[in-house]
This record gives sequence, C-alpha cells and structure tokens, in this order.
Amino acid sequence: MNPPVPTPASFAAHPGWRTALPTLIVVLAVILVLFRETALAMASIWARSDTYAHGFIVPPITLWLIWRIRSSLAVLAPKPSYLAVLLFAGAGFAWFLGELAAVNVIPQFALVFMLVLAVPAVLGWKVARRMTFPLLFLFFAVPFGEFATAKLMDWTAYFTILGLRFSGIPVLSEGLRFVIPTGSWSVVEACSGIRYLIASVTVGTLFAYLTYYSLRRRLLFVAAAIIVPIIANWARAYMIVMIGHLSGNTLAVGVDHLVYGWVFFGMVIMAMFWIGARWREDEPAPEPEPAALSVLPDRPASSSWGAALATVLVGSLWVYAQWQMEHNLAPPITQLPSFGQVAGWQSAPQGIDDWQPGFVNPAASMQMSLQSDGRLAGLFLAYYRNQDQQHRLVSSTNVLVTGDDHVWTRVTGGTREISFNQQAIKVRTAVLSAGDGKRLLVWQWYWVNGRWTASDALAKAYTALSRLSGKGDDSAVIILYAPQSQAGGGEAALEELARAAAPVIEKTLQQTAAAR
Repeated sequence: MNPPVPTPASFAAHPGWRTALPTLIVVLAVILVLFRETALAMASIWARSDTYAHGFIVPPITLWLIWRIRSSLAVLAPKPSYLAVLLFAGAGFAWFLGELAAVNVIPQFALVFMLVLAVPAVLGWKVARRMTFPLLFLFFAVPFGEFATAKLMDWTAYFTILGLRFSGIPVLSEGLRFVIPTGSWSVVEACSGIRYLIASVTVGTLFAYLTYYSLRRRLLFVAAAIIVPIIANWARAYMIVMIGHLSGNTLAVGVDHLVYGWVFFGMVIMAMFWIGARWREDEPAPEPEPAALSVLPDRPASSSWGAALATVLVGSLWVYAQWQMEHNLAPPITQLPSFGQVAGWQSAPQGIDDWQPGFVNPAASMQMSLQSDGRLAGLFLAYYRNQDQQHRLVSSTNVLVTGDDHVWTRVTGGTREISFNQQAIKVRTAVLSAGDGKRLLVWQWYWVNGRWTASDALAKAYTALSRLSGKGDDSAVIILYAPQSQAGGGEAALEELARAAAPVIEKTLQQTAAAR
C-alpha cells in the first residue's frame, strides 16, 4: 500500500515564522499608530457614510483570506526584503505629498500601500506573492469613488428620460431635473447608484476570487459586477418614476423610493451571483511542497528585526517631516483686505438671483454684485490658508451647486480661455438653472500662490509644491457669474468684468498672501 500523499497542512511550519510573524505584527501596529490620523479619518468615513460602511469588514475579510491559506504559507521561509523597504519609503513620500496637498484619498491609499509593503519587507516577496489577493483586497477599505458620482447622475438622468420618452410619456428636461404630466422629478446623489456600484464591485471581486480559478473568469465576473449595477440603477430609476406616474404619486415616493431601490438592487445582485455560480471552478489541489522546504536553513533572527526597524524608521521620518510642516503655519486671517474699485463697475443695489457658491470653511471670503451700463454680474472670492482636511480649497464638498440645493441645478459645463490681466488663462464654465427659468453663466478658476489654473489636480500639485518650497499653501477660488438672459448675454458681461476686475483681484490676493 502506498503511503498517503502529504498535504501542505501536514508540514511543520518553517522555524523562521517564530520570529518573523511577531515582528510583522509589531511593525503593522507601529505603522497604524504612526499614521493613526489617516487611519482614523478612514474609519470616520466608514462610520458616517453608508456608501463606505463596508470598510469595517474589509480588514477582517483580509485576515480570513490569509487564514484560509495558512498551511501553504507555513512551509515558506520568511526572508526580509530591503527592496520592499525602499518601496515603503516611496509610499511614505506619497503619503507626505498627499498631506501637504490636503487630498484625503492619497494619504489613505498610501497608508494601505505601506501596510501591504510591510509584508514583503518582513516576510519576503515569496510569502507576499502567496497572499497577493488578500493584500490587494485591503485597498477596498479606502473610501474612493465619489469622483464618479456626477457622471453617474448624468447617465441616470439621461437613460431615465430616454426610457420615459420611449414609453410614450412626454418629458421636459433640464439638466438633472425633468417634468412629466404627473409631476416633477430630479436626480440627486442618492440616485447616482454609486452605493450600488461600490458594494457590487467589492462583493463581486471577493466572489470571483472564491468561485473561480482562472484569471479570465475572474476578470469577466468583476467586469459584470461593474456593468450590471450601473444598468440596474438606470432601470431602478425608470421604474420608480413609472410607479409614481402610474399610481398618481402615491407609490415610490418618500421612504418607499429608497426601499424599492434597495430591494430591486438586492434581487439583481442575487441573480448575478446565482448565474455566476453556474460556472464555478474549483481550485485544483495544490501540489505538495518538497519536504526540504520545511527544513531550509533560516536567516538569523536579527535579519527580520533589521528590516522591521528600517521600515519603522522610514515611516517615522515621513511623520516627523509632516509634523514639521504642520507646525510651520502662517498667521491666520479672518478677512480679506478692502476690495478696490472695479473700473467702470458699481455696486448693484441687490444680489444677482440670490445664488452663492457652495465653498465651505474658507479662511475669508467675499461676494459682491456689480453693474455697468445696464449689465449685471457677480464676483465671489474664497481664500484658504493653513489647509487641512476640513479647511481646503479643492474637495468634493466645494461645488457650485450643493446636492441639497432645491433651487439651482447645474445644466452644462466646459472650459474656455479668457484674457485676465494681460495673460491667457483657462477657466471652467457652467450654466446654472433655477426652477423659475432663471439661468446663470459661471466662470471658475483657482489661484495658488501666484499660479492660475482651472484644474483641481494642478491646484493640488501647486499647493504641495508651494508648501515644500516653504511658501505656504495660500490659495483661492475666483468665481464670476452673470444672468444669461440679460441684454448682450452673460458672456459679454463676464468678459468685461474679467478685464476690469483682474488688477483688483490680483492685488487683493497678493496683499493677503504677503501678510504672513
């Protein structure tokens, strides 16, 4: 009778684990302590946002996935890698830059990268490769994806309106709002489907890993987990409007709106998983590792601790550098210098259509309505200094129209080049609409310590470079707006105001920055 073929579970753990595993646990704990503010910021988002509440279960799932393969890991010899320590230093630098630019997602991704890279730093690349999926799954803990909300809202509105018209219902639409014979509807952030999409991709990726063995099937199912919830959300929005229309707005309104949406989404996702399970692939039984692996000579215990110490020291240096930057702050400001007279323009007796941009927590701001030869226009300026996660120029909460604004909605947007103080700069354009038919043409751009840009990414990069060079993070948003329906059009009024106000705006910004 042949002896039974040994399985990985029958091998004794490599002796190197007795030192390497406790070392890794200590290193991970120290990283979390050093970068605790970033970790706590992630956890606070999980707690307050239903979209990212799954973040609480991602680390336990990662640990469970590693536990599943513990027998195949135990026979591998931990061998620290100083290349991983070097890559860890690069992730730390990305964290540092993200903190300088006050971009939440960069430090959060960098922290997860550091946690992941600590594994090969202490245990080696061979062990880390065996844990590839569990380690990569940890990135789902980062609250990421809100950038897609606006585009998903646009798609939802477009396909809902298309479906209604295809059903023979007349629709009058403007931006994200539309009117049908039985009432008016609007697509808000909750209708974007971003929650469905993120939940589907997270669970779908885990399902694909556990259900399939081939990379092709895994990628196909993940692709389905992206496409299906987007299309399902369009169908959900269409059906809710149709139910409301056919019931005389007695069904699918208020709380029912959300309940019907989650029930429908749950049914779609269950169907997707049920269909996906029909093509299940069982992972083939792993071939036994040669017995020699369990008795490979181990490196001295000091090597694990050496790599661990190098990892911790590198992380500490970036935290110290950030601490130094945070304590080199400019004096706070509470108001802007007196804004000079704009040549050819006078203060308007009343505001323009009672609109205010949704830029929150500036160090100082001002807004004024101006008139010239019968033309009306407005100017808004918000100044930011000593930026942090709650007080920053570029963020998802700083928008022209907030999600809870029941008067104004953004209809269109784009970019154009204008002449500003004898230089050509690019600005973002938008058309805002109120329910009573009023429209505003809006131009928006940023100033970052003397540099002009309309790009969020460049504004963040300029902020980080300015702080690195010791010039601080003084930044501002400049917004010009005018009624589109006035004589000569809103564009002519904005062009004239931009030319006349440019010297005054630049002088105000420079004076404020000089008061450091």
